[in-house]
This record gives sequence, C-alpha cells and structure tokens, in this order.
Amino acid sequence: MNLPNRLTILRVLLIPVFLVALYMGYRYLAVGIFIFASATDWLDGYIARKYNLITNFGKFMDPLADKLLVSAAIIAMIELNLLASWIVIILISREFIITGFRLVAASNNLVIAAGFWGKIKTVTQMAMIIVVLIDLPYAPAMYLGQILIWGSVIFTIVSAVEYVVKNIHVLKEQS
Repeated sequence: MNLPNRLTILRVLLIPVFLVALYMGYRYLAVGIFIFASATDWLDGYIARKYNLITNFGKFMDPLADKLLVSAAIIAMIELNLLASWIVIILISREFIITGFRLVAASNNLVIAAGFWGKIKTVTQMAMIIVVLIDLPYAPAMYLGQILIWGSVIFTIVSAVEYVVKNIHVLKEQS
C-alpha cells in the first residue's frame, strides 16, 4: 500500500468526519475538512505520477473516493437547502454511469483512468461545494456560488458525453 493509495483511503475516511462536523453546525470546520480531503486528491495524483507509483487500485479507487466525497457533500447540501435536488440528481447520475462503464471495463481486465473533462468537473464541483458551504453574504460570493453550481452541471454533462464517446468500445465488447 503506497502513499498515494493511503491518501485515497484517508479521503474516504474523512467523509463521515466531514458530515458529522457539517450536521453538528460546524460549517467552517466541515469546509476545512472538505478542503483537506479535496487536497489529498491532488496530492495523491502528484505523488503517484512523480514517483511512478500509479497502480490499478489507485486508478480505480481515486476517482471513486472523489465521487464518494462529492456525493456525500452535495446530498447533505440538499438537506441544508443549499442545492436543488435536480442538480444533485444530474451530478450523481453521471457518477453512476461512469462507474458502470468502469465496472464493465474491469470485467474485461481494463482500467479506465479519469479524463481531462472529468478532472475539470471534479475541481469545479469541489470549488462549488466550498464556496456554497462557506455561504458568504456578499453579492460577489453568491454570484460565484451560482456560477460554480451551473459550471458543475455543465462540466458534469460534458465529461459524461466525453467519457461515453471515448469508451463506447467497452460496451460494444460486451455484446
């Protein structure tokens, strides 16, 4: 178990800590935990690439850890009346579709790494979660939150289309 994979596991373990802080009303602590967990995503990828520690476990678990972290946050944000449920449905639906593709690929001994637009989508979603959870009462912050919400929806759709187009052969091989 190398360091990047440990950081990925740490990200997953921080999810319940983040949620407890958020639901107990410690929003800024929750945001700090979310930022730290999100930073481990960048750090594990950087270390894995720099030191050639890329593993199949990491290729599979790193995006899954991101999905779990982001999904937990955006689902909680519905309950806090910070996000509309239809937005969360779009964001999470994409994750199920991509995870389905990855599982089919894995059954054929293929590992599909995250693509460019998927990474942009993840960064945009994480930034949106941070900005919306901070909930600053200033107009520029509120506009930034709205821009990031819409950017998350757009990049989610774009990344889903890109992923399906680039990996449609995975489904064709199953038929």
